Amino acid sequence: MSEYISWSETAWETQEERLAVDAKSAQLQIGLPKEHAMNEHRLLLTPESVQILVAQGHEIVVETGAGTLAGFPDALYANAGATVALGPEEVFQCAIIAKVAPPTVAEISMMRGGQTLISALQLRTRNRAYFKSLADKKITALALEEVRNSEDQSALRMAMSEIAGQMAARVGASLLADGAHGSRKGKLMGPIPGVAPARVVVLGAGVAGLSAVRAAHGMGSQVVLMDSNINRLRAAQELNPALITEVIQELVVAKRLKKADLVIGALHPVNGRTPVVVSEDAIAAMEPNSVIIDISIDSGGCFESSELTSHENPTYERHGVIHYCIPNMASAVGHTATIALSNFVAPMLSTLSELGGVEDCLHYDLNMRAGLYLYKGLLTKRHLGEHFDLPFSNDALLFGNL
Repeated sequence: MSEYISWSETAWETQEERLAVDAKSAQLQIGLPKEHAMNEHRLLLTPESVQILVAQGHEIVVETGAGTLAGFPDALYANAGATVALGPEEVFQCAIIAKVAPPTVAEISMMRGGQTLISALQLRTRNRAYFKSLADKKITALALEEVRNSEDQSALRMAMSEIAGQMAARVGASLLADGAHGSRKGKLMGPIPGVAPARVVVLGAGVAGLSAVRAAHGMGSQVVLMDSNINRLRAAQELNPALITEVIQELVVAKRLKKADLVIGALHPVNGRTPVVVSEDAIAAMEPNSVIIDISIDSGGCFESSELTSHENPTYERHGVIHYCIPNMASAVGHTATIALSNFVAPMLSTLSELGGVEDCLHYDLNMRAGLYLYKGLLTKRHLGEHFDLPFSNDALLFGNL
């Protein structure tokens, strides 16, 4: 397994000095429930990571079958020292609940209260009842996609974005090529003598966008990379001089989309929501049976026509354009994604322990605290409180400015 990211060496970089504190490592009780939402096949910890955490003195409870779809059977977790629970009830009694997707209403009802939830937030799929249910149980909740690393980036987003970017190019190639039912272009990504390659537009020069660019280029397509940050475009073009780059502007985007076969949206969220940079009019002007893949859909999407889809029903058509908007794309490769998640989550749990437990860690580690959205039932993000009409407080008031 890949080496862990070192959290302990970077946790204080945003602070001038940490006061002398006799931090005593805390033993954690961590529950890993089986995922049930939207064909979710990923798990947050591999058996190898569980073995390391158990050796550190932590208790791990895994629901039977939790890792099966990712290629990690119960026996591997049992051999690693975890307790394999026959049902979810025992798992949801643990002090820390660690899962990929946000818990369902039924899962929240099984929680005893006063616990810590570590999961993705997937804000686009949340509603007021979700936050109210967690608040009523005095839950402390961390959104994995908002926890930061030493470079002030989301390590989870980076790992999943690498996977999603590769998948977007490959899924797009499949949707373009499948012309069996007359509703696809029947077009190959790469060129053959006398035939031009597919034209691909990638919106966003972040990790997901660059991963999609590499995969699309590898298949021989003509790629245009667009972003609002000229420095990102410059860096991308230095790595690939043949790459066409343009700044995102409404008219420029619309012009590119008119001739695009495949458009991949991979923009970063701003204040919790991805900016919409492609209008319905621009999509309506695209060629029939062109393909849109919105990697950013879990943060709202960057196309005005984007709507959530699932692995069971992955596509829909609007304005004659095929849309693919699955928020958990990486779940389709559950084994790879679970290893990538575990490489991030296992060191995170070790840091929670080393700093004395959840509360002490949140007090001192601002990178970890960036993911906090509920503290003992109180919302800590203003935009969530205002949007869902719930009481909220600034985390700096709860923990003090360091």
